Amino acid sequence: METSTPDEPVLARQDHDGVVTLCLNRPRQFNALSEELLDALQRELDSIAADPTVRCVVLAGAGKAFCAGHDLRQMRATPEAEYYRALFARCSHMMQTLQKLPVPVIARVQGIATAAGCQLVGACDLAIASDGARFAVSGINFGLFCSTPAVALSRNVSPKRSFDMLVTGRFIDAATAVDWGLINEAVPESDLDAAVQRKCDAIIAKSPAAIRHGKAMFYRQRQMTLEDAYVFAGDVMTRNMMEDDAGEGVDAFIEKRTPVWKPVSR
Repeated sequence: METSTPDEPVLARQDHDGVVTLCLNRPRQFNALSEELLDALQRELDSIAADPTVRCVVLAGAGKAFCAGHDLRQMRATPEAEYYRALFARCSHMMQTLQKLPVPVIARVQGIATAAGCQLVGACDLAIASDGARFAVSGINFGLFCSTPAVALSRNVSPKRSFDMLVTGRFIDAATAVDWGLINEAVPESDLDAAVQRKCDAIIAKSPAAIRHGKAMFYRQRQMTLEDAYVFAGDVMTRNMMEDDAGEGVDAFIEKRTPVWKPVSR
C-alpha cells in the first residue's frame, strides 16, 4: 500500500469490479484511529450499506502498519469522561457497522494491529495477514485494560487466550493468530494482495442474494439458543430458496453449467 502526504484524506477509497477498498491513510501515525478517521470510516460504511453494486469490502492500512489503535495524543488532549464515553461509543458503532454490512468485509493486515487496531481485525468477517504481521491488545502496558477491543477479540479467540493477551499486553505473530482464530490465513507479504484478491474473487463468484441472506443470518443466530437458531435459520433458508438465484443455481447444477446471478436491487 502507498503512503500518503499530509494533504491527502485520512481514508482512501478505491472501487473495482464490485470490491471497495478502504485504506486507513495515516501512515506516519501507524493509521491510528483519530476522530476524523472514525468519522470517515462511518461515512463510507454507511454509503456502502446502501449500495447494491458492492459485493465485498477490503479494509487496509497504508504504510508499515495496519492500525495502532486509538490516537492517544488526541485522546489525552481532552481528558474528560464525557469525551471518552462519546469517542468509545462512536468507535463501537463503527465496529458494529462492519458486521451489519450486507457484504463480507476482509481485513488486509500488515505490520502491527494493536488495541483498537486488533479490535478492527476481529470486527471484520475475514482477515488475511502478511506472515510478518503482529497482533496485541496492549493498552494494559499503559494502565488501560482494552475493554472495547476485548469484545471483538473474545468473539474470535478462546476466553483464556484472549484474556491472556488482554492482561499481559503480549504480541502474537501471524501464525499464532491463524491458529487461535483471529485471522483466516497468513501469507508472505509479497503475496498479500493476491491472497486478498483470491478471497474477493471467491466471494464475488457466489450469488449476491445468498451472501446477503447468509451474513445477516450468521451473526444473528450466534446470539440465539440452539432451538431458536434452527427455527430462524430455516426461515432464512426458505426466503433464500424463493430468490431467483436459488432456482438459477440449482438449474445450473443440474444442467452442468455456470450459473448467472442476478444483481441485487433495493
